[in-house]
Amino acid sequence: MIAGGVPASVLASIPSPSQGVWHLGPFPLRAYAFAILAGIFVAAWLTARRWKDRGGDPDEVYEIAFWAVPFGIVGGRLYHVVSSPEAYFGEGGDPIKAFAIWEGGLGIWGAVALGAVGAYIGCRRVGVRFGAFADALAPGLLLAQAIGRLGNWFNQELFGGPTTLPWGLEIDAAHLPAGFEQGTLFHPTFLYELLWNAAAAFLLIYLDRRYRLGHGRVFWLYVVFYTAGRLWIEMLRIDTAEMVLGLRLNVWTSIVVGVVALIASIVIGRRHPGRDESVLLKPLSTVTDVSSPGPEPK
Repeated sequence: MIAGGVPASVLASIPSPSQGVWHLGPFPLRAYAFAILAGIFVAAWLTARRWKDRGGDPDEVYEIAFWAVPFGIVGGRLYHVVSSPEAYFGEGGDPIKAFAIWEGGLGIWGAVALGAVGAYIGCRRVGVRFGAFADALAPGLLLAQAIGRLGNWFNQELFGGPTTLPWGLEIDAAHLPAGFEQGTLFHPTFLYELLWNAAAAFLLIYLDRRYRLGHGRVFWLYVVFYTAGRLWIEMLRIDTAEMVLGLRLNVWTSIVVGVVALIASIVIGRRHPGRDESVLLKPLSTVTDVSSPGPEPK
């Protein structure tokens, strides 16, 4: 054995951060929260740039985010609690901790679903097309998810099974799953998903520029790319989760949602090739120009 409890046969490994919480007086500063906030900031910045390229006002992105972000956080927490209920409602669980979002635990499926509801409300309020906005958002959403996975690294959670690969993840004794000896290395699923999401984000940007995709098609491709990666990454994880027919619930969700997204992308591509002509709910040509003179009085 060498320092840190890593087997000597392993030439390299990824250490876990020694702590994920710092205190500024009585106030805790959590790495998980910073990762989520950093992801939101990057997503908003990139979406504003893409929205402007599509003919929208960048300020509209922040108005829509005012609705989408809170809805997404609530949805993400609800999905996490429903898909992993043992920690809260099982034997020895604490139901009050279901509200402790700052300790980690946001399910992307719930975050996207309720976040979409919030974004739809925001789009209606500012008068823009929801599909066009979703297309502008999609790459930034993937980057936000990539950055957010750093929070799992700091929390030493949601890692995969044991591995002898040189990029195995070290886990402290306090976070080690039952049945594993100290020094065991695990698949760094946070890193796999971070790299997958970042690559998918840049691929989406390329495809959007190359083929001028629109009418929600970029967003549906985002779902296809994300679920394809989440499918195999989820099967590596060993944390407690609800099982359905021998597979984790998130695996089934990835399969079903991914297939639906692929079909939606193909159908939209056939019905609406190209990009939206306008991001506005009501094209400018249909809005009365109040500055033009009316008919001459008789």
